[in-house]
Amino acid sequence: MRDSIPSVRLTVDGREVEVAEGTTILRAAREVGVRIPVLCHDDRLEPVGVCRLCLVDVGERRLTPACHRQVEEGMRVITSDPRIDAIRQDVLALLESDLPARRSPLPKTRPEELGPTVERLGLGSLGEIPRGPERHGGRAEDRSLPAIAVDHRLCILCDRCVRACNDVQHNQVLGRTGKGYQTRVGFDLDDPMGSSSCVACGECEKMCPTGALSLSSPAATAPGAGQTEPVSSICPYCGVGCSVTYHVDRSSNRVVFADGRPGPVSHERLCVKGRFGFDYAAHPHRLTRPLIRKESAYPKGSLSPETQGPDTPKGRGLVDYEAVLPHFREASWEEALDLAAAGLRGVKEQHGPEALAGFGSAKCSNEEAYLFQRLVRAGFGTNNVDHCTRLCHASSVAALMETIGSGAVTNVFGDVRRAEVALVTGSNTTANHPVAATFIKDAVASGGTRLIVVDPRRTDICDYADIFLQIRSGTDVALYNAWMKILMDEDLLDHAFIQRRTTGFQELADLVAGCDLEAAARTCGVEAGAIREAALAFGRASTAMVFWGMGVSQHTHGTNNARCLVSLMLLTGNVGRPGTGLHPLRGQNNVQGASDAGLVPNVFPDYQPVTDPAARARFEQAWGAPLSPDPGLTVVEIVAAAAAKKIRGMYIMGENPFVSDPHTAKVRAGLSALDILVVQDVFLTETAELADVILPATTFFEKGGTFTSTDRRV
Repeated sequence: MRDSIPSVRLTVDGREVEVAEGTTILRAAREVGVRIPVLCHDDRLEPVGVCRLCLVDVGERRLTPACHRQVEEGMRVITSDPRIDAIRQDVLALLESDLPARRSPLPKTRPEELGPTVERLGLGSLGEIPRGPERHGGRAEDRSLPAIAVDHRLCILCDRCVRACNDVQHNQVLGRTGKGYQTRVGFDLDDPMGSSSCVACGECEKMCPTGALSLSSPAATAPGAGQTEPVSSICPYCGVGCSVTYHVDRSSNRVVFADGRPGPVSHERLCVKGRFGFDYAAHPHRLTRPLIRKESAYPKGSLSPETQGPDTPKGRGLVDYEAVLPHFREASWEEALDLAAAGLRGVKEQHGPEALAGFGSAKCSNEEAYLFQRLVRAGFGTNNVDHCTRLCHASSVAALMETIGSGAVTNVFGDVRRAEVALVTGSNTTANHPVAATFIKDAVASGGTRLIVVDPRRTDICDYADIFLQIRSGTDVALYNAWMKILMDEDLLDHAFIQRRTTGFQELADLVAGCDLEAAARTCGVEAGAIREAALAFGRASTAMVFWGMGVSQHTHGTNNARCLVSLMLLTGNVGRPGTGLHPLRGQNNVQGASDAGLVPNVFPDYQPVTDPAARARFEQAWGAPLSPDPGLTVVEIVAAAAAKKIRGMYIMGENPFVSDPHTAKVRAGLSALDILVVQDVFLTETAELADVILPATTFFEKGGTFTSTDRRV
């Protein structure tokens, strides 16, 4: 057991406090309710003590910065007296003398910001302070990035934005440029922010204490934008599940801006989507009334010019509303639901329950996923229910289920800080899971973790890698078989773990015994020495984690790819301890939760097989309906069955298979052939063009519920 950290007793303004050894005076003061003013400091940044506002008296010849100085036994701290207050006011006056007499469009309200600090210290009207020459190096303002405005005239060179960019988000965009009095913060090689390598995560704006960096969206700059109500939530995008506070203007019922909030997942960090991607809920294209296809719009086919042709590339823009909407008419909810129910019931009565199917969504909550799969199973009478997990990590889940008995991660991504080696393979982590990537970068920057990246492309995370193996696409199995052969030859195995907790070791050893390193190197297109170096680094590490994404799973041999990674971790005993684990990074915000809730064709909620009579009996009793014992069809199989007229009715909620599924022409043929198609979504999608009934859906921001992140946190 780790020894407890010794405690230290001291007094702050006459109040006794006991804190852990190594605590700063600033934090100790907060323990007894004393707030020492700071400008350059934030609790997530390493203290630098440059603003000198936090100077306190500890009985020494000079005042000392509270943000940087650690407590000592018996220390007596005075945080405010006439001498200290005068120094602070002089510092503020000098800072303000360089600033124009105006403020940020969005008022800064955190205690560590300039406006509240000035008011709290009673500096009075700043308009009376003599103003110095403007210091902006010839570029006073920069509006090149739509989300964030830059005003160099308001900058006090506290470097909080620089450290937020480089030390928190690890994007390495911000730094100082210019000389002497014309020194200012610059982006890359003093480029405009919008044309720099900035990823618009917004961390710099959040850290800025003066408004030199401020939000510039119409909602944030509207009159009264500062009068908002904070609502705690999570990010609706990728599987990381970052903690977010949305600031809502109740008069217009719109989100004005978003902030990361403290929590074990993201530590207040956000990416560009989490911080700025909230305005879609108020978009004018939102569906707000049910729509029914007009009789004149049959037979069904794609209606938008953008979706015509089997070779139309994916990733196109929004559906052409002007072309599509005239083929539908508005209806009441009662009429639309009656028509949808009658159509689906008619298919069931005429062709049987197996002629029906449903697609749910990994963007919906756990509760909605549970209700939808229950509707299909108990209402439709079939297990033909699935969602987008089929198109991302299904192969990973299959490999994990057969090898370790669970289709989810074995450790949270934040534990990478305890890993001696981290392997990232088949994942463009910085683009797809930006906040998770910051924790991997943190671990590497701290010097405690070596990073190995395996990928056919050189992605941004490779800049932090100690070893990068740029293999040919599709050669993962050859690489990892050779890797495991090296571990066996060098006896870098955890024999005790293998003996106690695994089966089939000898079969694996026999399988890779014939692997030739030179042949694998030729197959993979990398040097044999590089493969050996990576294998030895991994095998010699006392703790290791592996992260993988679509580059591993979306192959015809994706399950074998994942099997290799699982076997690699089991051979070295890197499962079940701090700093170890398997982590398939989940894509959608609730793809894990939707699978847990049973939104897949072969298992009930909690992964209870539909073929298990005992499990089926439990759900039949709970739901009051007979349930099919046969596993249902998958997403791809359902589309093919629809084209063959074996599936005749579908309810699609929150999915857009016309875009997400393979082979657009086959999807069009299948969905067009249905007798009844009901689509429920937030916007008019390409799939909805083929619907008989379109139902509006609520967005993430308009409902309650729970989501399950890639860490499996609910």
